[in-house]
Parts: sequence; structure tokens; C-alpha cells
Amino acid sequence: MRGLPPIVAAESRILILGSFPSQASLTARQYYGHRQNQFWRMLEGVTGEPLTQMDYAAKQAAVLRACLAIWDVYVTCARAGSLDSAIREASPNDFRSLKKIAPKLHRVCFNGQEAGKFAPLLAAMGYETFILPSTSPAYTLAFAAKLAAWQKALAS
Repeated sequence: MRGLPPIVAAESRILILGSFPSQASLTARQYYGHRQNQFWRMLEGVTGEPLTQMDYAAKQAAVLRACLAIWDVYVTCARAGSLDSAIREASPNDFRSLKKIAPKLHRVCFNGQEAGKFAPLLAAMGYETFILPSTSPAYTLAFAAKLAAWQKALAS
């Protein structure tokens, strides 16, 4: 399977890295396309934008207005289903391209532990890193606790 292209701009200051899109996201060709994933609700709580009420194009524009970027750590992988634990034969994205694409980028926030495995690599590239609670419905931490962690990490 092949992942999605990044949502990123030259003005992006904070990158949110997930692991790899779910089957629902790949089918829809949209990041966090599974309706039970809390990602857009989480970003709504961080940015104050009504993201859960927007279509995907408007969500992308709002993310970029907030100087955020979205991508995944893996460009390709084999996986049965959508769980991170099922990811096999994964190839990482080329993170070196970030310096050219988003020169103002200074912080990388990882959506969950699987993506967080790349924190040392991105830290070695000079980025400030945070491993955040996953927005996946499979991670059952209370939404308020997740939101508090996300708000702290994404505060500019």
C-alpha cells in the first residue's frame, strides 16, 4: 500500500506525523478519514476552527492557515486491516525533504507510539519532538486527557 502526500506549506511550523493511513483514509484519499478517529476533533480543540463541520478541502486549508502540516512516517507498507501493530515491510518517508519544503518547521508531533518510534531521527535532524496520545479509537485514553496533551504540544 502507498500512503498519502503531505499537507504542508512553506509557512508550516509544526508537523503532525501519524504512522500510516487507515483503510478508510486510503479509500477516501483523506488523512484521518475514519469517522471514529478523533484527529479532526482534536485539532478542532487545539485550533478553535470548526474542523469537524468542514469538507476535506476546507480542513486542509485550515491546517495550513494554522501553520500546521500533516504527514505519516511510512510511505509504503503491507498491512492487513488498519492497526499499527499489523504494519509490515514498511518504508519511511524522506524526511530530509522537509528542510526545503517547510523551512520554518521546528517541531514534530507524533500521533501515537508507532509514529513516535521516529522521534530520535527527527530530533537528530534538529526538530523539537513530542510523542502524543494516539487519536485512534483503539487507544482508549479519555478524550480530555488526549486533548490536554495535544494542546500543550501544539501551542506555538
